Amino acid sequence: MRRARVALGDCGRSYGTSCVHEHSCLRCSLLRPDPGQADRIVEIRDNLLDRITEAEREGWLGEVEGLKVSLAGARQKLAELAELAERDRRAATVNLGIPAFRDISSRTVTAAESQT
Repeated sequence: MRRARVALGDCGRSYGTSCVHEHSCLRCSLLRPDPGQADRIVEIRDNLLDRITEAEREGWLGEVEGLKVSLAGARQKLAELAELAERDRRAATVNLGIPAFRDISSRTVTAAESQT
């Protein structure tokens, strides 16, 4: 099944289906953020904080609530990216340097030696 590619990652909806969020992907639980877009999400989060401050100062209470929902979404997506990075870090293969038996055995017995 093909997934829709959006600016911040991949949409979990089937390709061609409509989305009620109308490009407000940060609010959508189906957005799978692209780790390469983390800096952009941080910029969006910071911009939302500035816009909330402005809206509170101007008394735009409805706007404040909508921006806070978007801010919560941005924080959630950043947390998802941090969790993904941590999971990838833990899943990385680590060479423990465990030696093979031939490397640790002090002496190898051959067939000729065992007959004497």
